[in-house]
This record gives sequence, C-alpha cells and structure tokens, in this order.
Amino acid sequence: MMLPRIEILGSPVHAINMDQAVAAVCDALATKRKGYVCCGGVQLLSEACEHADYREVLERAFLVTPDGMPLVWLGRLQGQSRMSRVYGPDLMLRVCEESVSRGITHFLYGGNPDVAEELKKVLEKRFPGIRIVGTHCPPFRPLNEEEEAALAHQVAEAKPDIIWVGLGSPKQDRFMRDYLPKLDTTLMFGVGAAFDFHTGRVRQAPAWIQRIGMEWFFRVCCEPRRLAGRYFRNNPLFVWRLVKQGFKNQSLRGQRSEPQGTANGGGDSVSAARLNSKSERARRPLTSDL
Repeated sequence: MMLPRIEILGSPVHAINMDQAVAAVCDALATKRKGYVCCGGVQLLSEACEHADYREVLERAFLVTPDGMPLVWLGRLQGQSRMSRVYGPDLMLRVCEESVSRGITHFLYGGNPDVAEELKKVLEKRFPGIRIVGTHCPPFRPLNEEEEAALAHQVAEAKPDIIWVGLGSPKQDRFMRDYLPKLDTTLMFGVGAAFDFHTGRVRQAPAWIQRIGMEWFFRVCCEPRRLAGRYFRNNPLFVWRLVKQGFKNQSLRGQRSEPQGTANGGGDSVSAARLNSKSERARRPLTSDL
C-alpha cells in the first residue's frame, strides 16, 4: 500500500488520516510486513534536526503519523487536503477495536510499574474479546544482556502481532529501531503517554483544545516541572527553523527563475549578438519576384 509522504524540515511525515493509517496497519499485519510506527509531532522533528541518527529512525519507520496539529497544517499547505491528525492514543484505540474481529494479538511494553497490567485490564473491559498476550515493565535504563534475553524469550513465547511501546519519545523510537529485528512480532507502535492517558493517571486535553493545536499548553499546565522546558524550547525553535527554511526556499526559487544570461554575467554578450544579427540582415541585398 503506497501512502503519500511529505517532508517537514527534512524529515518524513506520512500525509494520511486515521482511516488510512488503520488500513495500512491491517494490511501490514495481514502480509506480515515488519515495521514500526512513530507518532510524529514537533518534538520528534526537532530531535531529528539536531541528531542525524534520529532522522534515520524516522526514515526507516513503516509510518510516521501526523500526531500534532502543526504537522497537519503544514501538510495541507503542501496540498495534502485529506491529511488529518493521527494521534497516537486515538490510533491505539482504533487498532485495538479493529483487532477484536481479526484476532490480532497485543503486547504492552513500558510505563511505570504496574501501568501495563492496569492498561491491559482497561482495554479488555473496553474491547471485549481483545487478545493481550503479555505485558512488560522495563527499568528506566537500557536493558542489559540478561534482561534483553528475557524480553526476547517472553515475546517469542507470546508471539504478539503488535507491541505497544510506552517509553516516551525519542527513547521509544530508538528502542523500536533497535529491537524490531530481535523480537518475534510484526509491528511496534511508539505511543508514549497513551499508557498514562488510558489508565487515567494523566489528564488528556479536551477535544476542542486538541483541534486548535494547544494540547501542548494543556499538558504543560498539568505537568509544568516535567514538560515546560521541553515545549518552551522546542516550539519556538520549530517555528524559527520553518521560517529560515521558507526564506531559503524562496531564495532558491528566485535564482532558478533568473534569466541565464543575466545570472552568469553574459547579458552584454547576448545583447551584442542580437545587434550583430540585425546589422547582418540590413546588409543583405533585397530580392524581388519581378
């Protein structure tokens, strides 16, 4: 399934809506096409601007969804009229709903202690018949060899179709890139705060605040110590980089539209050639049919 893709600050974002995202996920699961899904917002693209290895993470992703409204607005400015927000926590619910009739299995990885188990109960109550075959709460550091082997064994026993990763970005996206080849699963999703939202541990912004692109401010008000520095640094930087890129693109377009003779300093030679041509025609003898 070919999906439209745009570039924002040099990083890829799929120009899709929720229905297209769910269809692409179901198609990948049906064909056993391994991959990982990054839910892209301003923070992810800012990270990619500053770290080349993270841009590679996004380039290799099966999907980079437009998780934030600024990405949707920028996509529509590029002519992608069907593009709409594909918000990680909402995508998780849509895929879980779709999975019941298809027999798709899930594994929950991440969150604070007991959060994954609590989320399992919440999803089982909300979607009767959903198959959640395992949970795992990792330490707040990279896995050592023993822990990595234990995780691989647990996943191999459960054989989930999907692993939902709730470690927060950009940590979860690098984790998916590194561990997708090592784990017996088809798709991995980095959904960050979805674990806390769906268990009620963290308040989610009202729908109208999400629609106007101010969810970030709502979250800062809820968790100022943890989030204020991140958002008040990344958001202005993101806008500044867009403005700088806009001026650069405008300058390049201006250079391409300039006449070649003027651009290479050969304007005088072109004019002289035209005058010589006119003089030559004036010296030619007149002919007549008479």
